[in-house]
Amino acid sequence: MDDYLEMLRRARSNISSKETKRFEVPQAVTQLAGRQTVLKNLFELAKALRREPKHIARYMFKELAVPGEIRGNELYLQGKFPSSLVGKKIDEYVKEFVLCHECSKPDTIVQKAERIEILKCEACGARRPLRAI
Repeated sequence: MDDYLEMLRRARSNISSKETKRFEVPQAVTQLAGRQTVLKNLFELAKALRREPKHIARYMFKELAVPGEIRGNELYLQGKFPSSLVGKKIDEYVKEFVLCHECSKPDTIVQKAERIEILKCEACGARRPLRAI
C-alpha cells in the first residue's frame, strides 16, 4: 500500500499544475478614429471563432445600436466605445453564438434550416436555434 501511495504522489508531482485552454478568444484591438471606433482584428476574431465576419459585424451593430461597415479587415463602428465595452460584447457573442449550451465546448457550427439558424455542436451533437440578428 505504501508503494502505491508513493507512486501516486510521484505521478501527481509530475503533472503540470497549469491549466491550459484549448480555446482562447483573441483580445479585441480597437482604435478611435475621430467619431468612429475601429475594431482592427475583425478577421482574426472571425477565424478564431469560426464564424463569418459579417455575422460578428451584424451582432456588434445591433448590440451597440450603431451603424457601421466593414472596410478591408477592419470593422468601423459609428461612435466612440471603450475597448472594454467592445471586448465585453465579443465575449457575449461567444457565449451566445459560439459555445455549446450543453457541453460548453467551442466545436460548433451554424446551420441554416429554412429561415432558422441552428447552432450544432460537433462534440456532443446538441442542436439549438439561434436568435436572429
